[in-house]
Amino acid sequence: MREKLLNLKNEALAQIISATDPEELEHLRAHYLGKSGVLNQFAKELPLLPNDLKSETGQLFNEIKSAIADALASNSQASIPKSQNFDSSLPGIRPPLGHLHPVTRAIDEISSIFEKIGFIRVRYPEVDWDWYAFESLNMPKSHPARDDWETFFVDAPEHPKLGKIVLTPHTSNGQVREMERLGQPPIRMINIAKCYRRQSDVSHTPMFHQFEGLVVDEGINITHLKGTINYFVTHFFGLERKSRLRPNHFQFTEPSFEVDVTCDICLGKGCKLCKEGWLELGGAGMVHPNVLRSGKIDPKRYTGFAFGWGVERTYMMKSGLKIPDLRLLYSNDIRFLNQF
Repeated sequence: MREKLLNLKNEALAQIISATDPEELEHLRAHYLGKSGVLNQFAKELPLLPNDLKSETGQLFNEIKSAIADALASNSQASIPKSQNFDSSLPGIRPPLGHLHPVTRAIDEISSIFEKIGFIRVRYPEVDWDWYAFESLNMPKSHPARDDWETFFVDAPEHPKLGKIVLTPHTSNGQVREMERLGQPPIRMINIAKCYRRQSDVSHTPMFHQFEGLVVDEGINITHLKGTINYFVTHFFGLERKSRLRPNHFQFTEPSFEVDVTCDICLGKGCKLCKEGWLELGGAGMVHPNVLRSGKIDPKRYTGFAFGWGVERTYMMKSGLKIPDLRLLYSNDIRFLNQF
């Protein structure tokens, strides 16, 4: 029985290797592996063998059956005749490639725009002390932003001087850290990082990205702030979009402004989307003297401006995108992401 199986294996492999026609291979498959094939006939004889030979012979049978099946599989593709119209010199079809997430692309574009006018990209902690997130930014302990309904506080021991640990609600925690790092002006930084707030609706998510600009030097005034904003708006949104400063109040700037850009649909004329022709971009203003003092910089000699805007919100305002809900950017819906 063993010798017959080995001879069968050698015979089958020789026939399969020499076969060049798909029909011939299919005939060999049926002859050796079919229901009425040779191997099935051998399988019927295995139970009749003495007990001491059943195990060894059965193992050999399975090995031979697998070898014949593998040979048929490997030779089936090689035996398919090539089409006369097939040009083997043509390049292959490239597989589809992925692309960067729209938020990552927006961050890269924002960084590139500010780098062209001398801003240096920096990165500061996303989990930071209360001192850098609030106290050093002229925000008193009674400020609404410093309660549990607005900010995520980390359950950890407090620092005797720096206070609690928080998930940074804005990138402004990098302002005093940058002043400490450089020691003295000039300062021109752009800080892009994740921020965390207890907010979730069509224009807010609990985690979002923000970019923070800070300029400190002698003689810095509001015209420098306005010029920087105009430069960014025209390069990120397009030449047809305009910006404006609207008075507001922020604890760490004085005077403070809301920055608006003209609507991408009506270009400032007013429509159902914007109502008055303007869309709110984010906050800005002249750095408060108390913030400069926190960073060990003399406010009598130096002045500065700062701005902080959400990356996702800014990206949503790009002409032609028409993203109705900020949360779509984090939905991982491939049908949505493939559009970018």
